[in-house]
Amino acid sequence: MSLQVVNLSLYVAGFELLRGIDLEIACGQVTVVVGPNGAGKSSLLKVLCGELESSSGEVLLNDKPLNSWGDIARARQLAVLPQQLPLAFPFSAEEVVELGRIPHASGALRDRGIVGAALSRLDASYLQRRPYTSMSGGEKQRVQLARVVAQIWEPVAEGNRVLLLDEPTSAFDLQHQQMTLSLARSLAAEGVAVLMVVHDLNLAASVADQLVVMREGTVAAQGAPSEVLSEELIDQVFKVDSTIVSHPRSGLPMVVV
Repeated sequence: MSLQVVNLSLYVAGFELLRGIDLEIACGQVTVVVGPNGAGKSSLLKVLCGELESSSGEVLLNDKPLNSWGDIARARQLAVLPQQLPLAFPFSAEEVVELGRIPHASGALRDRGIVGAALSRLDASYLQRRPYTSMSGGEKQRVQLARVVAQIWEPVAEGNRVLLLDEPTSAFDLQHQQMTLSLARSLAAEGVAVLMVVHDLNLAASVADQLVVMREGTVAAQGAPSEVLSEELIDQVFKVDSTIVSHPRSGLPMVVV
């Protein structure tokens, strides 16, 4: 198991943001977290990457408590793309992606090759020399995604690799949404444990091995999309009437509202 959450709770300023979370994020799988605004999705990611410390419970990274790993060792195994990542300096795309290689002592020549390959994988090679501050929102998102992909590009001695993505498709057009989902699946096929927060239930169902539905800081349901998604659950969690049909191509559940 790459990342494991055991009876996790989080209190901030007297408010309970997460309660009794149990979750296993396995290498070779894509886990997708969905839920309405305020359900605790981003708070969960902040605990999983060590930005916030849980009030109770435990997060294990490759069978060791997350906070027992040193910063460099943890960064070699675990990369995170938050929702907001302001960068006001006119770094080139290449320089931004190079930041993902800082935890590794793989040498400048090797790192340049990985940076170039990561930008290519994200359809961003044409941005290599362009200043980050001059890019569109979608271009910035692709560059940042290339950065975290470069960070967990290849296996490391410490353990399985984990990639956490908070709303990675929010700034993307349809082409790059599909590209991101394909990237998540290909990384999982390479042995990476991928966790994504996504708002669109149909995008979630199309890519998830494990779907986690959150409500009011708890896990309302988790499992394969075909097992989890139901009209009753969507009504209870999202407060909307819906119909579940089979996707005409994939046969996966598709939510119609």
